[in-house]
Amino acid sequence: MSNVTFHGNPVQVGGQFPQVGSQAPAFKLVAGDLSEKALADFAGKRKVLNIFPSIDTGVCQASVRHFNKDAAALDNAAVLCISADLPFAQGRFCGAEGISNVTMLSTMRGREFLKDYGVAIETSPLAGLAARAVLVLDENNKILHAQMVPEIGQEPDYAAALAALG
Repeated sequence: MSNVTFHGNPVQVGGQFPQVGSQAPAFKLVAGDLSEKALADFAGKRKVLNIFPSIDTGVCQASVRHFNKDAAALDNAAVLCISADLPFAQGRFCGAEGISNVTMLSTMRGREFLKDYGVAIETSPLAGLAARAVLVLDENNKILHAQMVPEIGQEPDYAAALAALG
């Protein structure tokens, strides 16, 4: 279990956050067209998993915008933006913002992702959502970079995540 803060208040986060060098757990999440997308669907590519509570907050939106801009320049890498938002809300945001270089995924039918990846917020008004985290995986889903952002209201370390891609 991890402990992070939200506006300075302690938040318990359940599950075991993956460590650098370990294998990323398999998952199936929901894509914008309501189909299932699995980690295996991105086989052979490096992956950035941008995990956050909700696209309806400024910091979460900033992270999606930032990774969308960075993703345009990445070779053989996919950026997966993962939250509990319904695919309809994710799609509205991406459409309004012109976001097209990332894959938005919802935990609506993949709630086990939260525990499997150690990002399940268990206490605070955000209980049931994902804590803010970034993982970078190689082509074989080995974790190259892992950051659990200590304060949910802060942006992740984009430069460190992108540097891990090599």
